[in-house]
Order: sequence, then structure tokens, then C-alpha cells
Amino acid sequence: MWTATMSRMLERLVTIGRLRVVYPDGTRRDYGPGGGIEIEIAITEHQTVQALCLRPVLALGEAYTDGSLTVADDRLYDFLTLLVRNQQKGGGMPAWFRGWQGLRKAVRHLVQRNTDSTARRNVAHHYDISDDFYRLFLDRDMQYSCAYFARPDMTLEQAQAAKKAHIARKLRIEPGMRVLDIGCGWGGMGLTLAGDFGARVTGVTLSRNQLTTAQTRAQSAGLADRCDFRLLDYRKLTDRFDRVVSVGMLEHVGLPHYDEYFDKVHKVLEPDGIALIHTIGRVAPPSPTSPWIDKYIFPGGYIPSLSDLVPSIERAHLWQADIEVLRGHYGPTLKHWRQRFEAALPKVREMYDDRFIRMWRFYLVACEMAFEEQWQVVYQFQLSRQQHAVPATRDYLYGDADKTALQAAE
Repeated sequence: MWTATMSRMLERLVTIGRLRVVYPDGTRRDYGPGGGIEIEIAITEHQTVQALCLRPVLALGEAYTDGSLTVADDRLYDFLTLLVRNQQKGGGMPAWFRGWQGLRKAVRHLVQRNTDSTARRNVAHHYDISDDFYRLFLDRDMQYSCAYFARPDMTLEQAQAAKKAHIARKLRIEPGMRVLDIGCGWGGMGLTLAGDFGARVTGVTLSRNQLTTAQTRAQSAGLADRCDFRLLDYRKLTDRFDRVVSVGMLEHVGLPHYDEYFDKVHKVLEPDGIALIHTIGRVAPPSPTSPWIDKYIFPGGYIPSLSDLVPSIERAHLWQADIEVLRGHYGPTLKHWRQRFEAALPKVREMYDDRFIRMWRFYLVACEMAFEEQWQVVYQFQLSRQQHAVPATRDYLYGDADKTALQAAE
């Protein structure tokens, strides 16, 4: 029954390329006209076929992770790309699936409420695993967000340094300025603003691992007197700052809390201050979070559309001084991470089992594919309380400053 159901689903879905499926009983079936991407997968468990019919997005990640679905020649990226291209071309999904997606979208305000305790729990799930693991595939500064490839031949280190320099220029940092870093991670952005620009940085995080690493790095760099890293929920901040920066944290805030988030940015920002919010976003109507990503990678996470964010920015009485859309940057960033992850597999295996490795491979590949094939980008919001806090043109962002950023990465 379930094999026949899945076969009918794939006949409707795959209209470009070709997908060959080897079912648990050994049956081989081809779907699609051929040409373009051609992939073979094997499913070893009958219950996996049933799960793929009932909850395809969640079950696909779970099946690859537990090994009950394998991809010939390890061409996972091509396999996911084939599925997404067919879906975007209009390949049919069952009516019940579309209805379920609509229901998940309708209730996302309810399921994404992040209280103090749930926010800490969600952060710990992803970030409080071994820092040594993250060091295996991130750049030397441990930037876990989209890099800025001003040139396509940049190394990951150069592109991450360019990202920080680009953000610093948008913040228009001057020595002695008080800067708040919301979601400071392992401290890289704060240490750069303190060490290279003379800022006095307060960084907040909910990850104990990240806090310890950030504090240790500040001590080693001789910047402990200018970098105050705290284990603190941003909602509890009461100080005022000349600048606010937040890189890759808004994705964890939760849809119901955008008013609260941007209102806090307004309250902690001095009247002539500037905020730079860097976040993954969708250039398409709002959509619910992938159930697999929500369950296994980023519980409580959400990728906002512009229409999700702008009403809250408006209600917070913040000027949208500039909104830049970074396209074609996160895909290459994730490709670098994936290649480094694969190259470091012997060391990863010393830390984690094969299931963990498959889970992370699926995560990195799925995210890379999403930026290359779907509607995901990175937004940089430059916000202010006064209209003229930010220059009227972007001329100040480019020129010799780009060369300085590259030299800093060497």
C-alpha cells in the first residue's frame, strides 16, 4: 500500500530529471523523463516508506540520518536539489500535505513562543555542544553566520573578515563608543569592534559554552577591559548604547517576539545611535520552519520574510535607514563549512557517532541548497532613531575599506 502511495506521489512530483528508487523489497522504479540531474536512492525499511508518505519533509531528514535512506555515490546535494526544483516547477504534492503546511503556517505564532527558559533550552540544544567541533569547520574567528564574498575567490577567513568590516562600516564606529552585541556568539564581532575600532563592547548570549570561549578570547587578546560578555537574555537589558549589532540571532527570537525585540533595540539605543541587524530571511511570503530543522537543529527557530519584520520595525518607531539584501553569499559560506566538515571526518568520528555525522551532513547540505535553489537570502537592516544618523548614500561603505578588510584577514 505505502509503496504504491509513494510511487504515485513521485510520479506527480518528478517532472524534470530522473529519480530511481530502490524499495525495501528490491523493486526499482524510475520517475521523471531523464536529463539534467539523475539520482538513485535506496530505502531499506518499509516503515520509512510509510513515514515518507505521511510526513515527507520530516521523514526525509530522519531517514537519511538513521541510514534507512541512502543516496548513491553520496550525491546528497544533487538529490535535494532535484526534489526542490521539481517542487518549485509545480510538481504535485498531495492536497493533505498542502493543507498541513497551511495549518503549520497559521499556528506558527503559537508554537514559536520563546520564554526565558525555552530560549535558553533552544540555544543549548545547538550551541552548547563541543566548541572543538565547531572549530573543525568554521573560520579561525569562529564566525557562524553568512560571510561576505566581495570577490568569489576569497578564502573563508577573508570573506568572514570582510563581513565584519562591512558591518563595522555600517555602524560607523568611533573609539570609545558603547556597543551592544545581541547574540555575541564566541565573541568574534565584539572582539573586532573593540580591538580594531576602539569600541567598548557588551555582548550577551544564552550559551554557556560561547560565553566561556568569548571571555577566554577577550583575556588572551588583552581586551577584557573593553569587552564585557554576559550570560543574559537581551530582554533584560537596561543600559543605553551608541550602537547595537546583532548577527544571526534574530532567527532565534521567534515570530511572536518581533515587537518585543525591535522595541528593545529602540529603548537601548541612544537618540543618535545606529543598529545593524543581520539575519537570514525569505524573499517570498512567510512559510513555516522545516519540521526536521525545528526538531533536530534549531528548535524554536524561524526564517522571517520581510513582511514579518517591517511591521514590528515600524511599531518600534525605528528608521529603516538602509536594507541590504545579500544574495549569493551564504551558499558559498555553507559550501566552505561542508567541505571543511567532510575533510575533518576522522576527528569528528572521535567525538560523535555516524548518526550525528549524517544529521550534520544533511543539515549543511540542505541549508546550502536552500540558499542556492530556494528563496533564502540575508538581510542587513540598518536602523536608527533619527533620520540623519546614517549617511544619505552608501558611498562611505566602499573603496579603500575593502582592501583593509582583506589585509586584516591575512
